[in-house]
Amino acid sequence: MYSNFKEQAIEYVKQAVQEDNAGNYSKAFPLYMNALEYFKTHLKYEKNPKIREAITQKFTEYLRRAEEIRAVLDEGGPGPASNGDAAVATRPKSKPKSGGGEGGDGEDPEQAKLRAGLNSAIIREKPNVKWNDVAGLESAKQALQEAVILPVKFPQFFTGKRRPWRAFLLYGPPGTGKSYLAKAVATEADSTFFSFSSVMQLPPSFYLEKGIGGSSKDGLLFKLFELIIVCLSDFTAFSSSLPCFCSIKCSNRFPTFSASVSSSDLVSKWMGESEKLVSNLFEMARDSAPSIIFIDEIDSLCGQRGEGNESEASRRIKTELLVQMQGVGHNDQKVLVLAATNTPYALDQAIRRRFDKRIYIPLPDVKARQHMFKVHLGDTPHNLTESDFENLARRTEGFSGSDISVCVKDVLFEPVRKTQDAMFFFKTPNNMWMPCGPKQPGAVQITMQELAAKGLAAQILPPPISRSDFDKVLARQRPTVSKADLEVHERFTKEFGEEG
Repeated sequence: MYSNFKEQAIEYVKQAVQEDNAGNYSKAFPLYMNALEYFKTHLKYEKNPKIREAITQKFTEYLRRAEEIRAVLDEGGPGPASNGDAAVATRPKSKPKSGGGEGGDGEDPEQAKLRAGLNSAIIREKPNVKWNDVAGLESAKQALQEAVILPVKFPQFFTGKRRPWRAFLLYGPPGTGKSYLAKAVATEADSTFFSFSSVMQLPPSFYLEKGIGGSSKDGLLFKLFELIIVCLSDFTAFSSSLPCFCSIKCSNRFPTFSASVSSSDLVSKWMGESEKLVSNLFEMARDSAPSIIFIDEIDSLCGQRGEGNESEASRRIKTELLVQMQGVGHNDQKVLVLAATNTPYALDQAIRRRFDKRIYIPLPDVKARQHMFKVHLGDTPHNLTESDFENLARRTEGFSGSDISVCVKDVLFEPVRKTQDAMFFFKTPNNMWMPCGPKQPGAVQITMQELAAKGLAAQILPPPISRSDFDKVLARQRPTVSKADLEVHERFTKEFGEEG
């Protein structure tokens, strides 16, 4: 029965090629898509490895041609007629917009789309994190102010050979405030701030415009992933016919799809676009100078070169980043690169050299931890004294800033838990009900659910946070940074870095 799928796919391909050669791209595109659907279904049942390999090869050819046609249709032009077999024709070059080569601006449409995707990385709303919100780290804050604030507000300071710092590497254990420092820089600096994770990413609109993905059922990348899933059932045939690398990442802004298929034009396409993305990022930063580029988790992008598991695409991206950071012909005096990592030894030595300042962000000291407890509690009602905060800071030796944040977050729920479990409530002077003990004057034996049933849910208040709430939480919480991790960072600091 499955042979019918192959015959139907071939019939659709014949019609698609006929329309393609005739220049009827709007008719050819759905025919190619129908053929791809039938080929995909046939591959589910085909057992012969040689036939699977041949069909997979044809699938990638038709997939590539469908992508080319979709791009032409999206650009609104009829596109040049293809010569010979349309399935293996090269992509038609887009025509310049009205005005020709002389009257137009000459910008490459592909570059324009890449830059449009990069625009989403610009931090336009300030994170509202001030320097004073960052506990401790005085040396790191001073160095960043020298690089970010002084050149903009006091340019007369930088004369002669005095130049601002060009690249900062913030390293240290997880949760010590590296990204938080970057937020403070974004808030305080009067500069364009580009924020990127180490995986270069584009919004789904970039792929949807090109017809390669997104949520559309007819997305070509969606078809490609379906083909990959089908072929995984026979990995031998799959690896010989369509070796590929795929990654799907979700961020707080949008889902990101990255695909490299090394046996078709899509491979060089995606690999090349990764390098273009790096290049365009720095070009946009130079055009928007003064500007700051923040790359989080840079170790996953710039690991040691020459390792056995390093791919060609990864090596080319590293090379492009090295060239852009300190290459011939680039004027980056007003572009600051700020990067963060938890594993500094994983960085390539050439990348490490590109960073003028390598600053260790250690675990917070006693005063910093005391300040963090106050900041995280904020204006939440509590009855802690200054001595209580000092005691909490001493008891949390070895805790990172993230550990303290989690601790306080857990403590904030302790009054809510007390309210849920309370059997007695008393009425405050402002007509609010608060949980209490049975010996409290005015105590009424009633539960939270019973008060809510009487329509008093909006008048129930949890008690203020007390010292005992912190005692209860700290009894079960442990720090997340080990002594071995600290030794690694301290050794790196002695060899290559400086204290923050």
